[in-house]
Amino acid sequence: MKAIISNKYGSPDDLELKEIAAPIPNDDQVLVKIHAASLNYGNLVLLTGKPFLARFAFGLSKPKYIIPGGDISGRIESVGKNVKHLKPGDDVFGDLSGCGWGGFAEYVAVPEHALVLKPENISFEEAAAVPMAATTALQSLRDKGKITSGQKVLINGASGGVGTFAVQIAKSFGAEVTGVCSTRNIDIVKSLGADYVIDYTKEDFTKNKEHYDLILAVNGYQPISAYNRSLRSNGRYVQVGGSGVQLTEAMVLGPLLSISGNKKMGSFLQRANQNDLKFIKDLLEAGKLKPIIDKSYALSEVPNAFRYFEEGHTQGKIVITI
Repeated sequence: MKAIISNKYGSPDDLELKEIAAPIPNDDQVLVKIHAASLNYGNLVLLTGKPFLARFAFGLSKPKYIIPGGDISGRIESVGKNVKHLKPGDDVFGDLSGCGWGGFAEYVAVPEHALVLKPENISFEEAAAVPMAATTALQSLRDKGKITSGQKVLINGASGGVGTFAVQIAKSFGAEVTGVCSTRNIDIVKSLGADYVIDYTKEDFTKNKEHYDLILAVNGYQPISAYNRSLRSNGRYVQVGGSGVQLTEAMVLGPLLSISGNKKMGSFLQRANQNDLKFIKDLLEAGKLKPIIDKSYALSEVPNAFRYFEEGHTQGKIVITI
């Protein structure tokens, strides 16, 4: 099979398209013929080895997982004898970040708990855009942010991969949603159901005297003190993306501010979860959630996809068609 290989930490220039042996599933795995995959921030960490702390999970001197790619969709070709819920011919989608990655390839062998049946009302490309970003949005809002109906929620970075899902998921929980994005993305964020949209090129939301029950920071940079100022009493701030400075502040200053005040502030890291993916599948089937795809690339064009992703202006997701 063809696959993108990453043998060392570096840049998109270090990625190679190679012909390698297709995987053979063990008794607890299924073999998936991959139709599409997508890019996430985790893919970039696996490529570059930055921040350095990530290497304790991905490999200190070189990548432990040589085929990048976490989100996939495809069709099951065969199953191991212990597999109970999936069968050959099933169309599936899932997050491979918890079981070895390997999505930028024509085939992958994975345990069935990494996969969920693909909704019939979306394409393989749309399905591949969903798992990691949508699960991040769901877990950060519901589990870390404790979102409830009627709350005022602000999403900074509302037009990116996680942000586009976060706007829709927050609306599905009955929240009043304000999205923050650039001028060119206002229409996209409005189309996702945001009640209000702030153009960060024209207005600093941390200075407009509005206060929010929950702030989700998935892009850009604002000091944590500014986010703190924009939170209501007993509000919550959740950091899931943005600059390295923003991550450091959330990890170091967030717990201190949470102890000294009546607000909860901190960072969040997504974990692959089949039950959460099933929850997201239900939203997709009900028409309450739709993926936004910016660009599609062929498997041979994955280095170019990474270069575009690194520019930081993606509208929704970048998909790899295989």
